[in-house]
Amino acid sequence: MRAWQITGVGAPVDVMSMVNIPEPVPGPSEVLLQVHAAGIGMPDAFMCRSTYAFSPPMPFVPGQEMCGTVVAVGEGSRATIGDRLMGVTSFYDGRGGLAEYTIATDATLFRVPDDMSSSDAATFRIGYSTALIGLQRRGQIQSGETVVVLGASGGSGSTAVQIAAALGARVLAVVSTPEKAALSLALGASAVINRSEVDVVVAVNEMTDGRGADLVYDPVGGDLANASLKCLAPGGRLLAVGFASGEWANPPIAELVRRNVSLVGVYAGGIGRTENESDHELLLALHSEGKLQSFVQEVSFDHGVVAVVAVEEGTVVGKSAVIVSSE
Repeated sequence: MRAWQITGVGAPVDVMSMVNIPEPVPGPSEVLLQVHAAGIGMPDAFMCRSTYAFSPPMPFVPGQEMCGTVVAVGEGSRATIGDRLMGVTSFYDGRGGLAEYTIATDATLFRVPDDMSSSDAATFRIGYSTALIGLQRRGQIQSGETVVVLGASGGSGSTAVQIAAALGARVLAVVSTPEKAALSLALGASAVINRSEVDVVVAVNEMTDGRGADLVYDPVGGDLANASLKCLAPGGRLLAVGFASGEWANPPIAELVRRNVSLVGVYAGGIGRTENESDHELLLALHSEGKLQSFVQEVSFDHGVVAVVAVEEGTVVGKSAVIVSSE
């Protein structure tokens, strides 16, 4: 089969190449899927540079999430051949989704509605489930609260904007360009803050009449996340989701104590299958109601590395999906 493979450590354009490798074979409780579309995210760029916690030994196929059709099942698998499913691949052992065929386990696969495109499905699970877990399960969001979303136009931020709005929050989206601002407003943000033009902390405090935000959804980390403590209301929660900047949020504990605010870790992998199934059905219901919109840019399989480069450079507006095969 054809696959994109990471063969060294460095910039994606230097270490990713298209190769022909054997088709993987599913083991116990594993599923072999023909990939229709693969979602691309910051972890794929981090894996090129070997800075991601779950980077497998080289060479390996990247691609955390995908949508595909089941073509074979391992012993004990509950999947049915012919089903179209979305989910997280076995990227952590090198069998990622940026290939014509991939492996996933039963535990990481979920149903795809008939009216959902494969590109939307390939970018659905990680972003939306993480946003729901972060905002609802970990952040205890309440209708009417104010949520600041950092990196609001990226794959993670765009899902958080939509989920927060769907749950009745006032969403302040932090972006860096007018194009990204337009996307956030289209996805349900109440207002946008262009961090290249204004100080984010000052803007949030002005927009909330000095009270501050109830939650900050942070897939970015670094200095911006640490500074956001200064625009949290009493009892506010900083949700540490990711580190697109290259560094996790690391606010001073004394500042958390003094301001009576909390740093809350968000890890979707720590949620069990029962909770994931419940969340998935809620997300699909929101999708069917038109509350979750498509924000996907499609890229051809031959240009898979271009999608990873764009993510690393921050030029993607929304989320990229590499189209691997027709359904």
